Amino acid sequence: MVYVTSFRCFRCGRIHKPHEIERLPIPRCECGGALDAEYDYRAIQKVILRDDFMRAKPTHWKYWAFMPVKDLSRIITMGEGGTPMLENRRLGENGRLLIKYEAANPTGSFKDRGSSLEVTKALEFRKHRVVLASTGNMGASVAAYAAYAGLECKVFIPDIAGKEKITQIKAYGAETVAVEGDYSVAIKQAEEYVISHNGSFLTGDYPWRSEGTKTVGFEIADQLYWHVPDYVVVPVGNGTLIWSIYEAFRELALVGITDRVPRIIGVQVEACAPVIHAWENKLDEIIPVRDPKTVATAIACGDPIDGLAALRAIRDSDGFALRVSDEEALAARDKLARNGIFVEPSGAVAYAGVVKKRLSGTVVALATGHGLKDMYGLG
Repeated sequence: MVYVTSFRCFRCGRIHKPHEIERLPIPRCECGGALDAEYDYRAIQKVILRDDFMRAKPTHWKYWAFMPVKDLSRIITMGEGGTPMLENRRLGENGRLLIKYEAANPTGSFKDRGSSLEVTKALEFRKHRVVLASTGNMGASVAAYAAYAGLECKVFIPDIAGKEKITQIKAYGAETVAVEGDYSVAIKQAEEYVISHNGSFLTGDYPWRSEGTKTVGFEIADQLYWHVPDYVVVPVGNGTLIWSIYEAFRELALVGITDRVPRIIGVQVEACAPVIHAWENKLDEIIPVRDPKTVATAIACGDPIDGLAALRAIRDSDGFALRVSDEEALAARDKLARNGIFVEPSGAVAYAGVVKKRLSGTVVALATGHGLKDMYGLG
């Protein structure tokens, strides 16, 4: 049932066989680069009954054929996916603007899509504990899915994480480790822990999470009755979300369901914009930002794991990248809320980009996390 044929490194281009990656404690290329899963798309075409598939209600596991799962009877799901596309005409000035409201997922963020697949893989590999670094949303998501599956969970949390998110993580029974330093320091500690503890499974922005996160892109096309929007605007932290959305549209075109890929727009905040810097300066590497400070804590990833993937998604789709200020992100958060859509500051970054560039045509902006997760400046 698994149609993955290989994993390709974003940095050096080396191709790895699936069994080579699955046995690694840290699923990454020898050069340190992130990996992209490649599939047998002809085989996928044969198993997708086009009419039934295209008419079925959008849910996360509807798109199972595009995910590396061996046994569908053993998946861990809490009803993630199927999130609404909200259209409020007061929010858009040009064309049609839709807000993909990922706050409607079980733990309040898009992270639940990747967590569903990751925890499923942890059980598949017979691990008893999941481990990760997180600024909050992913930690809460993995902790919830681990608890649901009966697994232990250990979360390394940098000092930028907000108290609401730490409280949510602890509520699920996860063990938390406070880290002195930024997200990159927390990642290093999580990886070191997994290497020295054989029963642990590393979760985070690695190939399994990326493959699970693709369903955001599949759903966007599905909810538009398999039409492709002109733009998809995405906040960029580690880069996993923006790459996954691009990859979803690319794969839909490969199997013949759609005929093109939308222009992918990446948005970061000024205090943490390493991907934007690379795009603006036509670089083929990501220069890390050390210890970023911003109200958009959920995307404060100064050394993004999937930064090169994000860059490729923007370039290959003929998209572009832009930065917004903390003030613009907060203004966007407030405007969304006053029109009935409540998100945290990081969740408003994509909409801030839409406002800044005055995009026209059919535009989908990702609203990634619920407002209750981070109420900075409110109340």
